[in-house]
Amino acid sequence: MKKFGRRVAGLSLIGALLLVAGCNTVAGVGQDISGSARAVQRSL
Repeated sequence: MKKFGRRVAGLSLIGALLLVAGCNTVAGVGQDISGSARAVQRSL
């Protein structure tokens, strides 16, 4: 179970780094989060 927690933490960190790398500005991060939220709402 310890390995699973480390794996989840590692994947979360990698995901966060990719998100920040993909958005060069704070405004870009906000737009991406808004777009993701809209996509989730549409799918529900």
